[in-house]
Amino acid sequence: MSHDDILPEDGEAQAQTETPGLESTLEIRTPEEWAEALAKAEQKAQENWDKALRTQADLENLKRRSEKDLQNAHKFGIEKFARELLPVADSLELGLSVETANSPDIQKLREGMELTLKQLRSSLEKFNVVAVDPEGEKFNPERHQAMAMQPTDEAEPHTVLKVYQKGYLISDRLLRPAMVVVAQDIGS
Repeated sequence: MSHDDILPEDGEAQAQTETPGLESTLEIRTPEEWAEALAKAEQKAQENWDKALRTQADLENLKRRSEKDLQNAHKFGIEKFARELLPVADSLELGLSVETANSPDIQKLREGMELTLKQLRSSLEKFNVVAVDPEGEKFNPERHQAMAMQPTDEAEPHTVLKVYQKGYLISDRLLRPAMVVVAQDIGS
């Protein structure tokens, strides 16, 4: 058997063995079919572009939200700790409000309590924790907790007559409402 016996004699048979099914993969399309395929491709490209823009916008929103959450974490991170210290401040204030004898030992104790309270308030203020003493102000249910209503003609109705316990804010956000007695019109 010679080399000529293995190879086909005509070039057409040789081309078919080198690229099998070439004719079957080429589609002959009409201009309308090409226009339709182009329109579909453009529509798909526009959909993908819209998805990319939405994804980018979502990422920007997530970034802004994360930055805001981080700022709030820094700003209000000590809230639980500050809330635990408020009863200490309350106890010191209550102790200082009690009338005491003029004994020098008691005066020294009182001075020590005043200094301790001053240091505590100073430390709280460094972290934007401030006391709210609303005596004489209009009652605000968002910042005050009414413990009682007291009929009186000495103050306008719905004003704070007495503060049982001061309220506190942390960076303008309510940490604890003030417990108050609210003036009520005598006729009510």
